[in-house]
Amino acid sequence: MYEEVKKKLRGSIAPVVTPFNEDETLDLATFCSLIDWHIESGSHAISVTGTTGEPSSLTIEERVLLMETAAKQVNGRVPFVPGTGSTNHQETLYLTKKAKELGADAALIIVPYYNRPSQHALYKHFKAVADAVDIPIIIYNIPGRTATNLHVKTLAQLSKDCENIIGVKESNKDFEHVNRVLLECGRDFLLYSGIELLCYPMLAIGGAGHISATANLVPGKVAEIYDAWQAGEVNRALNLHYELMPLNDVLFKDTNPAPLKAALGMMGKTKPVLRMPMDVPTKELQEEIRTVLQDYVEVVTNS
Repeated sequence: MYEEVKKKLRGSIAPVVTPFNEDETLDLATFCSLIDWHIESGSHAISVTGTTGEPSSLTIEERVLLMETAAKQVNGRVPFVPGTGSTNHQETLYLTKKAKELGADAALIIVPYYNRPSQHALYKHFKAVADAVDIPIIIYNIPGRTATNLHVKTLAQLSKDCENIIGVKESNKDFEHVNRVLLECGRDFLLYSGIELLCYPMLAIGGAGHISATANLVPGKVAEIYDAWQAGEVNRALNLHYELMPLNDVLFKDTNPAPLKAALGMMGKTKPVLRMPMDVPTKELQEEIRTVLQDYVEVVTNS
């Protein structure tokens, strides 16, 4: 039933930032221009309101507005995969139903954060959402931020019991874990890297692509890693992997998306505004970001 969508949900799914004006209101005009830039640059799909989109700093109404705006702007040009997860089960259901209503190709649903559910509770949570909303679901496992790791056995059981759970974004540095995902869930299960330095290695074990914050700065190069691999140009993909490593490194010297937004500000793409409790990087880190960034793109402002 989901074979066609699984074929097209491959490559670089760009997790677009949420731009704010100086007064911290949503900057929807910039948001739309960023989506266009991603598509024109070769990103294979668009995601919004995932970790890079600062969902915990947004109201539910703002998350819905961003999903609606993105769905209209994407307009079917590439697949659309909004983040609909929350620490609250009912909010997750509500947002996932909205994604379905908007015609999203899939929903990206994070492991609930802060609550630290058991594996049994995680199974019940994801199964209830999958049963309630007929939309392809990609689970988002990021234990470094949720304090809970979705075990491979739990994920495998969900993939067997819920036909619409079609993949997982693994922001998991345990490479043995991600290997076992495909062993237990099947090689046709969609495995995406959410760790920048694992985008290339995950393709080598059968991954479907990546959802990388770095795509916000160099969308063409991040997409090209997948394109080169698919074309059998292994050395080109490997060279891009190492070429992007310094940029990937500096972007995670503070909590994402603070360095990323600082870099986008330096590129003139958006204002480097975050909502508290997040804040811009220190001046020292901003200078380091600027120095590294200049090797990849034109830096157009010193602000």
